[in-house]
Amino acid sequence: MSSSTDDRRFEILRAIVTDYVSTQEPIGSKALVERHHLGVSSATVRNDMAALEAEGYIAQPHTSSGRIPTDKGYRMFVDRISEIKPLSAAERRAILSVLDNGVDLDDVLRRSVRLLAQLTRQVAVIQYPVLSTARVRHLEVVSLSPTRLLLVVITDTGRVEQRMVTLSEEIDEDNLVRVRDMFSTALDGKRLEDASVAVAELPTTAPADLREAVITIATVLVETLVERGDDRLVLGGTSNLARSAADFSSNMGGMDIVLDALEEQVVVLKLLAHTQRTGKVTVQIGEETNTENLRSTSVVSTGYGASGTVFGSVGVVGPTRMDYPGTIASVAAVAKYVGEVLADR
Repeated sequence: MSSSTDDRRFEILRAIVTDYVSTQEPIGSKALVERHHLGVSSATVRNDMAALEAEGYIAQPHTSSGRIPTDKGYRMFVDRISEIKPLSAAERRAILSVLDNGVDLDDVLRRSVRLLAQLTRQVAVIQYPVLSTARVRHLEVVSLSPTRLLLVVITDTGRVEQRMVTLSEEIDEDNLVRVRDMFSTALDGKRLEDASVAVAELPTTAPADLREAVITIATVLVETLVERGDDRLVLGGTSNLARSAADFSSNMGGMDIVLDALEEQVVVLKLLAHTQRTGKVTVQIGEETNTENLRSTSVVSTGYGASGTVFGSVGVVGPTRMDYPGTIASVAAVAKYVGEVLADR
């Protein structure tokens, strides 16, 4: 088959995908010829549709003479979207204004999923920054009373952890400065795993007059630094599934099994694990999700972060009949700006 025939058939496939996504109706050859300037006769379109069907890119539902794309057809369509369409300046400003107003990490992530769910009309999901990639940006030790301290750990992913420490003996301002310097030197710029090791070793090198205080503070800090938040997700827009209820066939369990799967954080995390890079959007279509309950869905996801470090993943889950170019663009844009907003904090 010549490449010109290939290209023409892809144009027909693209027309079928585009029309089916917008109308949810099977597409016949007559409608294609009327709606799209394909530059060929109805007979050629019918022949090309027959060839696309024979190769498994489109299928004929029992109830209609029209055709709908298969997972294989969507896959070919997605693979040939050559570039992510840029968002308009107004869309970019809207995204940044929503995210910039987030008061803390939790708020920024909640705003991100709400925004992505609105932009794509799908279910949006974002993973909390993966702690193993985070570095300590700053440690603050604040005296609340002579025996009570507040520890504040800030990471480069925007995470802020606060812990109270009660000392067995009073500590004055001069010794507090000494302690703060010891811990800051041990922590600054280190990955959390390395930081926890460095903190655990501090009591062995601490001056005798500060050892008790250092042991107490180090114990609390190590617990804070090694806590795992890698499995935390924020989900938004699950009500959007109801809008697409007809897309989830009853013979695959309908919409309910999709909702069940989304409640299982480990399932969603497994889907997001494919996305360990920023700037590259991954699309998993139907069976490619390797998840029984999600065979009627597609997952569009990417990593978010800054300066080449991936903080976590963000994406959407929706029916295989989705606006792939628009969804890919929205996921890419939100990921880019979440990374920028968190890196600037």
